Amino acid sequence: MNSGTVFVKQVISKGIRKIARALGIEIVRYRPSISSAAQLNKVLEDTDINVIFDVGANEGQFARGVREYGYRGRTVSFEPLTSVRQKLLMLAERDKNWVVHEQCAIGDQDGEININVAGNSVSSSVLEMLESHSIAAVGSAYVSSERVAMARLDSFARDYLDPDSRLFIKIDTQGYEWQVLDGAQETLKQARGVLCELSLAPLYEGQHLWREIVDRLDAEGFMLWALQKGFTNPRTGQSLQMDGIFLRRD
Repeated sequence: MNSGTVFVKQVISKGIRKIARALGIEIVRYRPSISSAAQLNKVLEDTDINVIFDVGANEGQFARGVREYGYRGRTVSFEPLTSVRQKLLMLAERDKNWVVHEQCAIGDQDGEININVAGNSVSSSVLEMLESHSIAAVGSAYVSSERVAMARLDSFARDYLDPDSRLFIKIDTQGYEWQVLDGAQETLKQARGVLCELSLAPLYEGQHLWREIVDRLDAEGFMLWALQKGFTNPRTGQSLQMDGIFLRRD
């Protein structure tokens, strides 16, 4: 490639980025050092993951994302809310390696529990939402509640795993991550990596914050590998949640 061609490509690239920014869109190169998607895909690739437990799947955004960026293994999604689960099922039926588990919340016991349904669905949680969250995310206030089954990952993980499984667990449960970990003691031993939502400030009543989650997973044998941008207050710019990628030290 000659210098003239390189220059033209640079000019075009700069122009595209300028137009995108004017539309409120930031375009970044697909590299692990810059792109969160590329970083996660590199983790899944390097650790040779072939099974993902997608806890708190919502409409399947995470599972669809990793598939689009190259993951070809099996995904098992867990979603308790009836309304969004229907959308999840429609997406998953197009992918033979994407399984949606029976409707239930994932936590620290087997039984039933009430889950609060948020106006934006992604902020729904078993825990009560604090004002700090509802103010930062317009439309996130609770609008109803739903009684759902609850189960521990340890109760059925073996149904999806075999001796050749190389497991990665994604946990996005809006403040309920600690309870999910409580119910996954045996399953965690089989995992090579974990992506867990970390709250930097209290957003739900009684939740455990990021330092506690990091220390707990460290004690379980996982090192904090990367931090990825999560929920930010759009008015103040304060970071409220991030996603932590944890990899087993060995």
